Amino acid sequence: MHDNGLFNHLPPIEMFLFFICSRVTLPLTVEEYQVAQLFSVAEASKNETGGGEGIEVLKNEPFENHPLLGGRYSSGQYTYKIYHLASKVPAFIRLLAPKGSLEIHEEAWNAYPYCRTVITCPKFMKKDFEVLLESFHMNGLDPNDNVHELPPEKLKTRDVVHIDIANDPVASADYKPSEDPTKFKSEKTGRGPLIGPDWMKKVDPVMTCYKLVTCEFKWFGLQSRIENFIQKSERRLFTTFHRQVFCWMDRWHGLTMEDIRAIEEKTKEELDKQRQLGEVRGMRAETD
Repeated sequence: MHDNGLFNHLPPIEMFLFFICSRVTLPLTVEEYQVAQLFSVAEASKNETGGGEGIEVLKNEPFENHPLLGGRYSSGQYTYKIYHLASKVPAFIRLLAPKGSLEIHEEAWNAYPYCRTVITCPKFMKKDFEVLLESFHMNGLDPNDNVHELPPEKLKTRDVVHIDIANDPVASADYKPSEDPTKFKSEKTGRGPLIGPDWMKKVDPVMTCYKLVTCEFKWFGLQSRIENFIQKSERRLFTTFHRQVFCWMDRWHGLTMEDIRAIEEKTKEELDKQRQLGEVRGMRAETD
């Protein structure tokens, strides 16, 4: 079962490609979100690490002269991480994957307000799998329908998903009362709770996160299952993460970028220790 050679005997198949654009509304400014996102990534990483699995930070350093989004952005912060995920993928993938091969590599160029992230699985899928995540952040309530500047042929196949952090359902395993936007009120800013189906039209400030996921892979006979898994996983991740971003507001509000870099360095050291200890933590794959 754990033999990559089985794929060598299957008929050739073209690369399978799809696009999803998630739009997340938040009662923040774009400037606040830069700090909020980085703080929340560090905290969420600790929640997902333990028992031999989790996140390993290899690089976190400034970059220059790396053109992004048609050359509009070219400098910022580069990170390279490895996600050790054996228990966090569907059972059908675990059955096919050689032992020790379920590592996801993530390279990110954060030229805020734009960020480009490339996700691969070099030990198992090699060049046959790549997920590109492009994030753009704008003040206002969904002010731009094509912020990623997609050409007409790609716009036709793009699926747009609106994520409501207050009203969209979350898995029971992901739910925490302290991370429920309908219950949280910030002591520092007075924002929240987010009540009703049209809360986003009543809050000030308000901003939109645009997250374009482009998935390209070659895996004979499993296209629909892989696509469904990625779509469900991305929506689950974006919803849960942005609920945390909002409900952790009193922990990150007022921090500077210097504070964030210090937190990231400390978190890297904690993750290295945490991965070797205790039990597996955080999100598990939902039932296949």
